[in-house]
This record gives sequence, C-alpha cells and structure tokens, in this order.
Amino acid sequence: MRFAKSNDVLGTTNRGNPAESGLCTLCRADCKGKCETWLSSMVGRKLLYPRSFGLVTAGGNNTTHVGVSYNSLRIQGYAYGSQGITGAMTHSPDDCIFPNVNLATEFGKRKKTRIRMPLMTGAMGSTFIAEKYWDAFAIGGALVGIPVVIGENVVGVDRGSKIAPGESKQGKIRSAPELDRRIDTYLRYYDGYGAIIVQLNVEDTRNGVAEYVVDKYGDKCIIELKWGQGAKNIGGEIQVRSLDYAMFLKDRGYVVDPDPSIPEVQKGFEQGAIKSFARHSRLGGTHLDSVAKVEEDFMNSVEYLRSIGFERVTLKTGSYGMEELAMAIRFATDAKLDLLTIDGSGGGTGMSPWNMMQSWGVPSINLHAKAHEYAAILTAKGKSVVDMSFAGGFALEDHIFKALALGAPYTKLICMGRAVMIPGFLGANIEGSIYPERRAEVNGNWNELPKTVLEVGKTADEIFAGYHDLEKKLGRDEMKKIPYGAIAFWTLADKLGCGLQQLMAGARKFSLDQISRNEIFSGNRETAHETGIPHVSDVNDENARRILNA
Repeated sequence: MRFAKSNDVLGTTNRGNPAESGLCTLCRADCKGKCETWLSSMVGRKLLYPRSFGLVTAGGNNTTHVGVSYNSLRIQGYAYGSQGITGAMTHSPDDCIFPNVNLATEFGKRKKTRIRMPLMTGAMGSTFIAEKYWDAFAIGGALVGIPVVIGENVVGVDRGSKIAPGESKQGKIRSAPELDRRIDTYLRYYDGYGAIIVQLNVEDTRNGVAEYVVDKYGDKCIIELKWGQGAKNIGGEIQVRSLDYAMFLKDRGYVVDPDPSIPEVQKGFEQGAIKSFARHSRLGGTHLDSVAKVEEDFMNSVEYLRSIGFERVTLKTGSYGMEELAMAIRFATDAKLDLLTIDGSGGGTGMSPWNMMQSWGVPSINLHAKAHEYAAILTAKGKSVVDMSFAGGFALEDHIFKALALGAPYTKLICMGRAVMIPGFLGANIEGSIYPERRAEVNGNWNELPKTVLEVGKTADEIFAGYHDLEKKLGRDEMKKIPYGAIAFWTLADKLGCGLQQLMAGARKFSLDQISRNEIFSGNRETAHETGIPHVSDVNDENARRILNA
C-alpha cells in the first residue's frame, strides 16, 4: 500500500486504517482530522508541497513495486515538447507553464455537457448523510462547474413526497419536496458548466421519477439508468432507527429487514434487542435470462426516456464481471448514451454490507483496464464509443491523471464519492463551531474548533484558502449565503485542479484531450500484465537504445 497511517511530509494523519484511496476505510462526519483530503479542504493547494519549507528536505517513500492498484501506476514525464497548446498560447517557455493547462472538457453525444474540470461526484441518494449535507455538495459542485449526481430512492424515502397508487408510469408522483430541494439547490448556482444528474433504480422507475423530473425540469436534468455500483451487488440500502419510519418504508414497497410488521420484531425493538432496520432496494433485470433480452430491455428503456423529453441519458454500472462490462459499453455505445460511469470495487458512499464490499466484484484498476480494452475493440469496428467516467476509490489528483490516462481517449472525467463528501462534513463542523446558533441547521458535530483547525485559522476567511477567490466570483453579499461546506468543496477542488495541472504540465500535455496511455507506466510487472501498461523500464527503451547506438 502507498499510504501509511501518518504522512510526516505533509503533516497528515488518518484516524483509521487508510484505504487504497488514502481515505480512512471508515470516514466519520464528526472527524477532527487530519487526512490529506480533510486538510486540503481548508488549506487547498498548499498541501501539494511538503510542510515546513526552508527547514526540511523531503524524499518519496513510494512502494509502487508492490501489488496491483492505481498506486502501482506511475506518471511519465518528458524533457522536451508541448502538446495541447490552444488559443493565443505559443510553445514558448513563458506560455508553457502549469497554470496555463486547460482542464475544461465536455462529454455527450447528441448534446455536449461542458465541465470546468474532469471531475464529478458519486451518486448521493437516500442516505441521511447525503440529505444532511446536500447544500454543501450541490452548491460546491455547481460553483466548481462539475456534474453532481442525485442517487437512487430519494423520492421513495421522503415522508413528504406524495405518490398516487396505480400501475401507470405517468404522473404517479404528486410532489417530491426533497428531490426538488436537491435539484433546485444545484440549479441556483449552475452557470452553464456541470450538470445535475438524477438516477433511476427499480423503485424510482415504478414511482415515476423520470416522468416527474422531465415534466417539472425538462432538460435541465440528465437522467441516469443504474445497473449497480462498486460497493455492493444488491440494491441501495439505508438504516433507520424508528419503527414508525420502518413501517412507512415497508408500506412504500421497500424491502425492510428485519420485517417491522412482524409482532416478534416489534417486541424486540420495544425491548431494545433490535435497534435499527435496514431498507433495501430490489435487484433489476430479474425477468431477463439472456444477453439479447437485456439489450432489448435496455434499448426500450433508453427509447422511452428520450420519448418523454430527456435529451441526455447516461448509465451507471458497477464492478460486475467481464460480460456485464462488455454489455454496458456496447449497449451504451449503440444507444448513443452521453456517459457511462464504471464503478470498480472499493467504492461506495452509503451503507454497504462490509464483507460484501470487501469481497465482491472486480477491483477498479482491473475493471478500468478491461474497459479500455473492450472500447478499443469497438473502435476497431468503426463505432463511436460512449464517453466514460471511471469511479471506485479515487481521492487525489494523481488518481485523476492515472485514471484518465488508463482509459484514454474514452475517459472524459473521474467520479469521486467519499472524497468530495469530506469537505461538506468539515465545513459544517467549522460553521457550527463558529456560529453555534447555526449548528443544528448545518448539521455541525463540534462544540468548538479543534486544535487541528485552529492551527490553520479562527475565521472562515483565515481557514479556507479558497475563500477570497470564491468571494471574488460571487460578490460579498452572495458569499454570506454560501455554506462553509461548499467553500471547503471549492477549496479541495482547487487543490485537485492545481495538482492535476502540474502533473499534466510535467507530461507536456496542456489540454485534457492530449492525455494518452503513454503518460503512465507500471511500477511492477504484475501491474503491467494486468493493465497492458508497460513496465517503467520498458517504456521508450527502444528509443533510448537508438540514441545510444546512433
């Protein structure tokens, strides 16, 4: 593993065990720090560099010779050249500087969606974490100019939503206040870059979420079909601690475990032996028994969504095996979908069964390497392959670069789940500490600022490196309305963007469309074998020998 529990060079520490992403395996909303992502949400791009400058020297302790993971890929650098120069820029050293690297990109087939940097959020659906901190996630994402995804079941779990009975797809939802809040919060700060994406699962389809969204918002939203995610191979889940709410969810048609309608379960809850209930979604595609039927069902679903008014349709798939991966890429390509998000094992933002999350599915790097291989097969057949987003345990700027390169030229952006939720937690805790009267409103968990924050500052404009940059964009009056979680989101995104610019400049690529698989190499032979990315000592070895033998 690349990550130890503490990083003395950056002055960061994980509270728990670090995962492949560098995040703790269990990330707490009340955490007082200070992993790299947590601290980056305050100090921003400063954390790209070793601490205590002027007093220290620092050296890497990489372990890329061990194991197969994204951390076993390394980034290529070049001593000459410059590609992707645009506009008034020249190949002069005065123009070829990392701040001039262009991170803007777009995705889509029929209608392009522009984004300011190659990043999107993971799907944040019916989990209470997503509900509590939505303002931070949505406003932060909109201000940065990236897509934000509303996950599954938001309408179904909302006690305030009104869903008429009946089997007709049309018009079943009479009102959906929580879904409206989430969409409207993003659109308030949307300025033409990014998008709000709404997912559909089995229950959402039955409830008529797509019809409701298109009737009320038109093409302001992208609709996303969901096959699965990288954390589990069953439907979405939440946990509730109220018998009344558990009964409500069961009446809404969800699978609730244990069954709250059973008298013995109710008695167990009253006595305290049962303390919570797990709400589960249903598996999709259970009536299908062949690839041909899956394809027919999928194409019919896409055709229906377009027929009711959605110009942009996307697909999210999880870490299933190679057959499902091939189906996702082929079907999405043939249907001319706007985006395919491929989520490898290790990802997840909700309440996945732990041992399932540990044991099922294809790890991200293997899945993504195969995705490129399969996309290349379709390209050779003359097909215009669907634009892709890779997801599954990403948190840092080098993850973004490596995943873009591994999937190039098909991968247009990278999906981050837990990493971009951390600034929401941190900002709410800081805001609730500075203004105790807001603590409940913003879901703050601290009574006062901890030492880890006070080391950075005492007020918002001292704590967040991105504060004044964002204030310039919004103006002083509007800035007062922005939750601190969104400021932290902006600050983290600035660090990720700056770090990505630096890596791209070192690879002599000044626009995203210039990134290729030639910009990475494998740190060990096993990774080279699994990914098709050559070993570090093999890359350009022939060119080197030509120079020596000339």
